[in-house]
Amino acid sequence: MPVAEIEEDMLSIAIRGLLCAAAAMAVTEVAAAERPSLPPPWGPETPRVEPVFAEDGLYQQTWFVHSFLDLKEDYAEAELAGKRFAVVFEQRGCIYCARMHKEVLAQRFVNDYVRDNFHIVQLNLWGSREVVDFDGTRLPEKRLAERWGVLYTPTVVFFKDGLSNLGRQWGPPLEVARLPLGFEADTFYDIFTWVRAKVYEQDPNFQRFHVARHNEREALKKADAARAGAR
Repeated sequence: MPVAEIEEDMLSIAIRGLLCAAAAMAVTEVAAAERPSLPPPWGPETPRVEPVFAEDGLYQQTWFVHSFLDLKEDYAEAELAGKRFAVVFEQRGCIYCARMHKEVLAQRFVNDYVRDNFHIVQLNLWGSREVVDFDGTRLPEKRLAERWGVLYTPTVVFFKDGLSNLGRQWGPPLEVARLPLGFEADTFYDIFTWVRAKVYEQDPNFQRFHVARHNEREALKKADAARAGAR
């Protein structure tokens, strides 16, 4: 093959490589632009938000979704509102559930963030209301909990973003993560942030994110204390 043709082929390959790299960079930039930014690592705890104690014996947030319990429809409504979708299982007499509402979600910055960014359906671990699972299966709340393998309360099940053409899918393939039992406000807030900001797309290890946010919180608190002491 003549030298000129070889050089032309090499130039063509190089140009294609640059175009592919540019396209990949553009896709990455678009994805980053669509990913919500991180909120501050902490915020004002007051005025506190008091939960409602419902007739079924469960504490509730006034902004929890009251629906016909068709999860596919609830998910679609969440997407339409630009929010992430989650389901929380609770039960009567659950001390960790009460603590989640009365101590964690009672903090203003936590409550505001979750309310503004999530569409949450509350289910009773022992409840009898009929729920339509993502694949169209109809069953009472308690059977859905068994089907999903929910063992403890509270358990928050977070679902992936941008699901379409679900078909007959349900369960783990649709989930991002679960938050079981009771956690302090920092962990609770961080995992909701991790899901909302899609940090799991960059790093699926929540603990690394949580440690980084913890360190950031501590640094800010020390800085605030130092400024207060200097006055």
